[in-house]
Amino acid sequence: MARASRTSQARAARQAKMLYDMCAMAIVAGRADLDGADEVGFDIELPMFTVGRAGELANVHPQTLRQYDRLGLVVPQRTDGGARRYSLRDISRLAKAQQLSQEEGINLAGIARILSLEEENRELRRQVERLRRPAGSSVFAADADGGIVEIERSRRARMWRRQIQVDARQLPSRESVEAARVAADAYDMRGGGVAGENEGIERGKPVSRPISRSIVLWGID
Repeated sequence: MARASRTSQARAARQAKMLYDMCAMAIVAGRADLDGADEVGFDIELPMFTVGRAGELANVHPQTLRQYDRLGLVVPQRTDGGARRYSLRDISRLAKAQQLSQEEGINLAGIARILSLEEENRELRRQVERLRRPAGSSVFAADADGGIVEIERSRRARMWRRQIQVDARQLPSRESVEAARVAADAYDMRGGGVAGENEGIERGKPVSRPISRSIVLWGID
């Protein structure tokens, strides 16, 4: 009985890892976003990806990952042994940072500002959606001890939502994001360059995020 239970838990863990990997690839490719992943039951804060896998998914060199970590741009969680583990949110930030750097030439200070504005925007959308969300169907999850628990979700939880229609006055506008990019370009023109671009990022101790105690099982209802 105990052996069968361990086998079942191992199978569930492998399934969850595969699904998180697929979700991360979809986010990087632009076929999904964090709002959609969160809505269908993924824990976007769950530290699932090693440094090597995170670099592969986001097409970011390990040295760049360490730089982002040191500057507080993308700070992964740590295992008890000190190993870095990245979440879906981290993968999304890495992919966006890489796009802004490689395709648009934004420096690190500008990237940090843009990512901050986008995160504020996303959090406000989530708050509005929580207020609008009706009581819905259920999804099942495996807790840390292998037990099955039931949690509530929206009836629309199976749909990837690209955008949520909310009052634009409540959200940072596109102009705000564009202004941050223009400011970053102006910073470069003033001679900030690589040597000065890191000054716009607050240097502080990484804030460890709470590690989730559950793994969501896809497609069970």
